[in-house]
Amino acid sequence: MAKPRNRSFWCLPDAFLVFGVAFLALLLVASFWSFFTPTPNFEPTVTDPPSKLSMNPVDCSESGFGVNLKSDPKDPTFYDDPEMSYSLEKPVKDWDQKRAEWLKHHPSFAAGARERIVLVTGSQPKPCKNPIGDHLLLRFFKNKVDYCRIHGYDIFYNNLLLHPKMGSYWAKLPVVKAAMLAHPEAEWIWWVDSDALFTDMEFKLPLERYKNHNLVVHGWPKLIYEKKSWTSLNAGVFLIRNCQWSMDLINTWSSMGPMSKDYEKWGQIQRLTFKDKLFPESDDQSALVYLLYTEKEKYYDHIYLEGEFYFEGYWVEIVGGYENTTERYLEIERGAPKLRRRHAEKVSEQYAAFREEFLKEAGNGKGSWRRPLITHFTGCQPCSGDHNLMYAGESCWNGMVKALNFADNQVLRKYGFVHSDLHDSSTVTEIPFDYPADEGPW
Repeated sequence: MAKPRNRSFWCLPDAFLVFGVAFLALLLVASFWSFFTPTPNFEPTVTDPPSKLSMNPVDCSESGFGVNLKSDPKDPTFYDDPEMSYSLEKPVKDWDQKRAEWLKHHPSFAAGARERIVLVTGSQPKPCKNPIGDHLLLRFFKNKVDYCRIHGYDIFYNNLLLHPKMGSYWAKLPVVKAAMLAHPEAEWIWWVDSDALFTDMEFKLPLERYKNHNLVVHGWPKLIYEKKSWTSLNAGVFLIRNCQWSMDLINTWSSMGPMSKDYEKWGQIQRLTFKDKLFPESDDQSALVYLLYTEKEKYYDHIYLEGEFYFEGYWVEIVGGYENTTERYLEIERGAPKLRRRHAEKVSEQYAAFREEFLKEAGNGKGSWRRPLITHFTGCQPCSGDHNLMYAGESCWNGMVKALNFADNQVLRKYGFVHSDLHDSSTVTEIPFDYPADEGPW
């Protein structure tokens, strides 16, 4: 019996010996593995937003502007009223109260509502007759999208007639009314014609200037009340407040359009009133001038005739100055390194504010070397091609390409490139990193 006991005694140390050798081998393999393989990092990386790591998950219901896009309480609003209509035929009443009630139920939209803008534009339902018309309209729309993205505005593009009788220049009024109802969160609706484009991508409207007005158009009182001209303002670009006054104006304004049984009569009245109006049809621009001229006490104090800058500018007097304007702006940047600093597109407004101090001597309007806010190709008809006979077609199309590239350069710079030739959209050049070493980006 002694041998079995002795054998059991020696088996235990043998097992420890085998286990020890295996353990040492495992350690040796692990040491080599750790040498060639990085240690996994289970801690948060520097790319993770620290505020989201220790707090609740990201709330996708909020947009980047702090508004809740997924909350629509069950409380009844004007949207639940079966009598509410988007059509021009049915006027909206008590709109200020209805809009205020909606904002009360959607408090995240209340902050900043006084400066919120929705830009509205559009074109015809069918393809363009002009062979390059659709391409031009696409670029005009891209330009507006670029401007809205830079400044955080919403944009709506309409290519349908929302009223079967309100075509051509009258088509904007049903769209504007529908936009007001669709966007109670917005204080302003900004209509911009399809043949108008932004040529100062940094400039923002001075909304504080318009705080006591409900409509802003480019115009001149002297031409309305002394010259009685139908071109005393331009109705192709206007900013209208989302309020009851504006709803009432649209009702009165549209009553002079093709939806009215008195449409032909209004055309005759306008021609008798404005001696420089040569065509017989009632148009939206003459109708607005007529309201200002005949009912000054009712409308003048509510309409701001903006003439201090190119709220919209006549393309013929603008496009020839783009090269000079470009050079003057580059001259400013050569002496101001902070304006040459590369930066994210989202912070462009800060650099616009920097630039303002250098533009005090630039002037505004005709003869100025400041960038015009909007260049308007009135009379060119890019879609139909039926341009005013006082222009050569090529001058219209070449001017549009030049203006589009001039504006596009201001956008492309944020992406590192520019058009080297304003007349050739296919040219592109990378922008060098040219800060002086002794100055740095500031």
